[in-house]
This record gives sequence, C-alpha cells and structure tokens, in this order.
Amino acid sequence: MQTQATFHVMPESSDEQNLLFYACVQSAHFFRQQKKVFVLAKDQAQAHQFDELLWQFDPDSFVPHNLVGEGPKQGSPVEIGWQPPRGRRQILINLTSTMPNFAGNYSHVIDFVPAIEADKQLARDRFRACRQMGFLVETQTVEQTVQK
Repeated sequence: MQTQATFHVMPESSDEQNLLFYACVQSAHFFRQQKKVFVLAKDQAQAHQFDELLWQFDPDSFVPHNLVGEGPKQGSPVEIGWQPPRGRRQILINLTSTMPNFAGNYSHVIDFVPAIEADKQLARDRFRACRQMGFLVETQTVEQTVQK
C-alpha cells in the first residue's frame, strides 16, 4: 500500500499554538475513525505541550492519548513521542522540521505548512522528501485560524 501524505497549509495569521491545536483536531478526527495515531514532536517539551493541549482540546469528546512509555501496555489510540515509535500505527502526525525516514511505515502522514516563511521552506523540503519516497502527496488549506 502506498503512503498518503497530506500537508495542511496554515492561515497566515496562525502561530505554533494554532498549529498544535489543529494537530489535535487531526488526532481527534483519526481517533473517531478508529485509527491508531502517532504524533511525532520535535522534542520532549513539545511532546508534553501537545499532551496537555490534547487533555484540554474538547471537553465534550475525550481523545485517549498518552506519552510513549506511559499508559496501557499496547498504548492509547493516540501516542505522543519525540523519538521513533516502537509499535505499528496507521497515522503519523509530524510536528518536526524534517520528514522521518520511518514515515513510509504509515498509511497516512499528516504534516503542516506553517505561516512563518523560514518554516515554509522546511515544509517544502518535507514535501519533496515525501515525493522522493514515492508517497501520494496532497495539500489542504486550513480555512481559518483555529484557536482554543
């Protein structure tokens, strides 16, 4: 099966907090589809920040999640880490500045194109890397800044 990569183009008015919130939206979306998700953070601090944001994300719809190494032995439907995962999952949400070499192990990769110009160039590099890996690549525009 060929990996699909979707790059979400964030609005010009968005910042990193908006991007993380939208990553929560994506996590919840795939959880509701009963898909197992791995969120790859750029570092431990961002992993903890995302974990906290997901706890507060939607008070009416809890998304079971944990940091890698915490929670149930098989992991929660959404796992968050800053190192390569150990288990198999269907969805990778990439919050790092590069496309990890293990991205092809997933059926779908979610990535983001931030509003900041320097970060856009890194997103273009990730987009090219996905094409070079043979992924089916598409972009989607996030219509409005998401905030919580």
